[in-house]
Amino acid sequence: MTRITLALTGASGMSYGLRLLECLLRAGCQVDLLISQAARIVARQELDLQLPAGNSEVAAFFDAYFGEHFGGHFGGQSAGHGGRLTVYGKEEWFAPAASGSNPAAAMVVCPCTMGTLAAIAQGLADNLIERAADVMLKEKRPLILVPRETPFSLIHLRNMTTLAEAGATILPANPGFYHRPASVEQVVDFIVARILDHLGIAHELIQPWGAHE
Repeated sequence: MTRITLALTGASGMSYGLRLLECLLRAGCQVDLLISQAARIVARQELDLQLPAGNSEVAAFFDAYFGEHFGGHFGGQSAGHGGRLTVYGKEEWFAPAASGSNPAAAMVVCPCTMGTLAAIAQGLADNLIERAADVMLKEKRPLILVPRETPFSLIHLRNMTTLAEAGATILPANPGFYHRPASVEQVVDFIVARILDHLGIAHELIQPWGAHE
């Protein structure tokens, strides 16, 4: 079972992160989910989503939420998705993601705030999200950052350059429209599909460029 660390931070675009989480679980991945306090606020603001306080309760909450809100992708039986979800707090230093001796196959920060991006670029590692990203870089494992900000300041761009030079993939939430999306969900799927492509996880979210119907 492929283990992926997924971090949700307080940038706008929580739908990207939740759709990605759903797709990873459907693909049978072990997902170590890290949620910042700001991400909880954004989830409530953008999606009217009030996340429980306890980590185990959050995992159960998402199982139920995906079955109800994402078009029945789990067939109403989220326990049958084949994946495994574990949620960790920001200072759970005994989480697997905190050590290079037990790194995940890859890590995605989606959505990624400029503050989180800056902290990772400078190697601060003051919480589990930053430390997990630091582990990915030092162990030379895939790290994908999905910033949702506009415009970018020179500081933002320099931090992204630093991270790209260190081996991270910067994948901004800038959807294409050549597939003629007919809904917000299809716009979200465009970005999630690109993330899954970089993780090497098969999906059917959008038709590949040049593929025939």
